[in-house]
Amino acid sequence: MVFDFDTPTNRLNTDSIRWDSFNSKAVLPLWVADMDFKSPPCVIEALSNRVKEGIYGYTHSPHQMNTMIADYLEEQYQWQVDPDWIVILPSVVSGLYTAVQQLTKADEQVLIPNPIYHHLRLACSSAKRSFQEMQLQLKDDRWVLPSNELKNLNTNRAKLALFCNPQNPGSTVFTKEELKEFGDFCIQNNLWICSDEIHAGLVLDENKKHIPLASISKEISNKTITLMSLNKTFNFPGIGLAWAVAENPVLRNAIQVGLHETIAPPSLLAYTATMAAIKDGEPWRLELIQYLRDNRDLIRSKIASIDGLSIGNMEGSYLAWIDCSKLDHQNPHQLFLDAGLATSPGQQFGQNQFVRLNFGTQKARLIQALNIIESSAANLN
Repeated sequence: MVFDFDTPTNRLNTDSIRWDSFNSKAVLPLWVADMDFKSPPCVIEALSNRVKEGIYGYTHSPHQMNTMIADYLEEQYQWQVDPDWIVILPSVVSGLYTAVQQLTKADEQVLIPNPIYHHLRLACSSAKRSFQEMQLQLKDDRWVLPSNELKNLNTNRAKLALFCNPQNPGSTVFTKEELKEFGDFCIQNNLWICSDEIHAGLVLDENKKHIPLASISKEISNKTITLMSLNKTFNFPGIGLAWAVAENPVLRNAIQVGLHETIAPPSLLAYTATMAAIKDGEPWRLELIQYLRDNRDLIRSKIASIDGLSIGNMEGSYLAWIDCSKLDHQNPHQLFLDAGLATSPGQQFGQNQFVRLNFGTQKARLIQALNIIESSAANLN
């Protein structure tokens, strides 16, 4: 490999949320979804050059930014997007909150998957919107939304459906048929859609590719705001920049409410990092994917050998959604934490008997984490 993902990085004394939240001498923190790898050399070099300029004044989005993103979407996902459909945002999370606030009224309801990244739920509670959960089910080792679950939903008050692809925490990369079924359901029930696709660049399954929900049909596109970012794929979430794609001008106007007012724009370094990743980051991304695949395979093998634990297919992202429901323990997150491993508690995503493990780390650290899980489970017997 040209790029080094194996050499341990030291994130202590860097104000890292993940590494500073626990005693680093006692706990290995594999929870918050950022990776322990240095960003691509092209990003580091571009940032260094920008810093050396020495002037950091107020900055607008570069004139070529939207065109670069549109070209990137066509190259990566064969999705043709007009640059005018793109709205630059500081983060995907801010887009989620804005979508819920602007696309629903106080007496209307939001549909959200379960399990799901917690900010989709928090976006609803923050806006004081009620929500109804769409229960995902494990089918053929994939977390999917069954047809009968959609048919059983009460959509009388629903106005907006939140979606996540690749799915977080379950890591499903949805097929074209699955996306079409969900999109058509939303059209039939006159629902807006906000699709969180931040992990689009992290598809691990060699037989799958990321398909933007809005690319399925013109009708679905007119109902959809797609939220994307390179923060996760190229590991610069602390710098941050995201974008929304909305063909429908009503949605495009809605997602811009508050920008440059209560919602700050991205920093000048965020533009620099994102443009460098788009222009020169692909070789690094491809090697990252292979490294994460190897880590995923290591997890599969180890979890399969531990009584009481199971895991579905990990088709995308660097997050392992581990089912601990057959362990003789009411709080698996605490069990592993007491043994020296911090995971994300399943309760955060709507499923108490699960934990989410971040495997975007060096193989040696992952092996250490899996050994902790194995010994913790064995000590219960």
